[in-house]
Amino acid sequence: MPAASALQDLAHPDNICYGCGRAHPSGLRIKSRWDPDGVHVIAHHLPRPEFAGWTNRVYGGLLAMLVDCHCNWTAMAHHYRAEGREPGSLPPIHCVTAHLGLDYLKPTPMGQELMLRARVEGETGRKTRVLCEVIAAGEVTARGDSVFVRVDPARFMENTASGA
Repeated sequence: MPAASALQDLAHPDNICYGCGRAHPSGLRIKSRWDPDGVHVIAHHLPRPEFAGWTNRVYGGLLAMLVDCHCNWTAMAHHYRAEGREPGSLPPIHCVTAHLGLDYLKPTPMGQELMLRARVEGETGRKTRVLCEVIAAGEVTARGDSVFVRVDPARFMENTASGA
């Protein structure tokens, strides 16, 4: 069975975010998809050599970027699903990071494909709390606990275009 299309490709194919934008020329281009369990959103990423922190260890800033992008997509996927809509349907859904929390539990080894596994923990108004695990070689190496705010698409695009 073919893998489901990535949320990034469906909802915002022209996104230029370094972490998750398909249109960024040298970005990471992570791909987030609903897990078959219907609860989690997962992504896989193999860190490139330039993202080493210490010898044979992934740079913690890369982990923060991966968790930030993946959790934001988890929040947006949640909103599309809650409204009974497909990602990419109009009007578009945009969320921004309000709080990024990350606990580094143990060193994350280089040379291992990382799995990010996130789920929505709760929602209040426009705010969505997302929990995420970073898994390397079957072990959780970091945990994210973050909040994302749903923003008005027209205002978001207006502020993006003006540089605000």
